Amino acid sequence: MNVSRIALATGVAASSVLLLSGTAFAHVSVQPQGEAAKGGYATVNFKVPNERDNASTVKLEVNLPTEHPLASVMPQAVPGWKVVVTKAKLAKPLEVHGKQITEAVSKVTWTADGSKIEPGHFQQFPLSLGRLPEDTDQLVFKALQTYDNKEVVRWIEETKEGAPEPESPAPVLKLSAATEDEHGGGAKDASAKDGKNAAHGHDEDAKSQTASDESSDTTARVLGGVGILAGIAGVAFGVLAGRRRSS
Repeated sequence: MNVSRIALATGVAASSVLLLSGTAFAHVSVQPQGEAAKGGYATVNFKVPNERDNASTVKLEVNLPTEHPLASVMPQAVPGWKVVVTKAKLAKPLEVHGKQITEAVSKVTWTADGSKIEPGHFQQFPLSLGRLPEDTDQLVFKALQTYDNKEVVRWIEETKEGAPEPESPAPVLKLSAATEDEHGGGAKDASAKDGKNAAHGHDEDAKSQTASDESSDTTARVLGGVGILAGIAGVAFGVLAGRRRSS
């Protein structure tokens, strides 16, 4: 009986440790809704879990990387939250679609306005971003999470390659290799494909026409042969008939 009680207590303790560990390691992260390809545009979600049992999250500040400024940053409205977009002057202007961009969004702040993230819950904050840089494999967004008890958690530590994840890692968006579609190559490929299909269609038509001509030629040869045989039979019949009359 004592052994059973000890085993039960050990199991409960282990479960508690796992639950607490899961809560402790939950952190603000960024997740793409679609493919985040270099040189393109993407909609991403900043996922904010509440890590506290006695406080609610009431504010999120997301700082955009200044070394890779983005010309287009648009937040999606989140019910119960007020959003403020902050811009800053660029040290080096960006050229987008032939236009010079001298300032870009440096920070986006969501503040509770009739809502909040309660213990045991999480909230997602969507952003549309573009154009994504082509000279890096990731974007690091440093974030600040504020609770209603005035506590501020700074998710700003960058993960070093080969090193364990830091205690408060910054959200990181991984970028995939650019596809031809991201640079307008899709239309060219489609056009080329259509051209190949059209050429293939012409080839099929030509083959069909050739087969038809060959079939007609064969039919004509057969009919001609039949006619010749009929003529020979007629001549033979005439000769035999003449011989019978002579007899």
